[in-house]
Amino acid sequence: MALITLSGLHTYPIKSAAGITLDQSLVTARGLMHDRRWMVCDRNGQFLTQRKFPQMALIQVSVGETLRLTIANHHIPALELPLVPTPGAMVAVDVWGDDCMACSMGDEAAQWLSDFLGVGCQLVYMPESTHRPVDHGRFDLPNSFADAYPFLLISEASLADLNGRLAQSVPMNRFRPNLVVKGCDAFAEDTWRHIKIGNIVFDVAKACSRCSVPGVEQSTGEQGKEPLKTLATYRRWDHAIWFGQNLIAQGEGIVQVGDVVEILA
Repeated sequence: MALITLSGLHTYPIKSAAGITLDQSLVTARGLMHDRRWMVCDRNGQFLTQRKFPQMALIQVSVGETLRLTIANHHIPALELPLVPTPGAMVAVDVWGDDCMACSMGDEAAQWLSDFLGVGCQLVYMPESTHRPVDHGRFDLPNSFADAYPFLLISEASLADLNGRLAQSVPMNRFRPNLVVKGCDAFAEDTWRHIKIGNIVFDVAKACSRCSVPGVEQSTGEQGKEPLKTLATYRRWDHAIWFGQNLIAQGEGIVQVGDVVEILA
């Protein structure tokens, strides 16, 4: 049997903004460390994503002693914020019908994002005190601002299969996975139920139904019809297009690129 390994590790600190590629990361119950702990929402607390604002792909994020935001290909001054906001204003936000409380990142962040996106909005942070359950309550486990699950896994072989059908190939970042694996057949991940990456066991909970975001070229923020048009020809069932698997971690610990992936069931 071929050796399956973790070949890519990605986190997306701000929901729907650009991702960060990592060599290793801490796995927590809510996802990889810092993953989708911040979110852009409108002034009423409704979340904003690339579905409606594809230019959000150009918001680049770095996480260190501070949270630093820049806009790719734009001469806009960087925004630097405290990593965790000082205790202050709490904001009621909505993520796919899940109502929860978040910390405001302040007026400067709100103005900076509003100017770029052309709509009144704000940046918020999910504190440890906020409990948003996985898959809208299907699992009483803590989630971040991710759509429904803390982790998304895709195999390199599945993307290669798709790219073999496209006139112009697309990179993995169109699908915004956290965990990328290599060494398995295309769509082998559809058959997995429990896997182990390094020392962490994950439950493979549900296939990922795809929205319009994979149609956004992440380097330009431009929306197109592919790869969803092609995916729909062979990955559509139950009124949705499927690509990748949603995971739940059974514990916490470090995963790193090169870790062996064991198929437990």
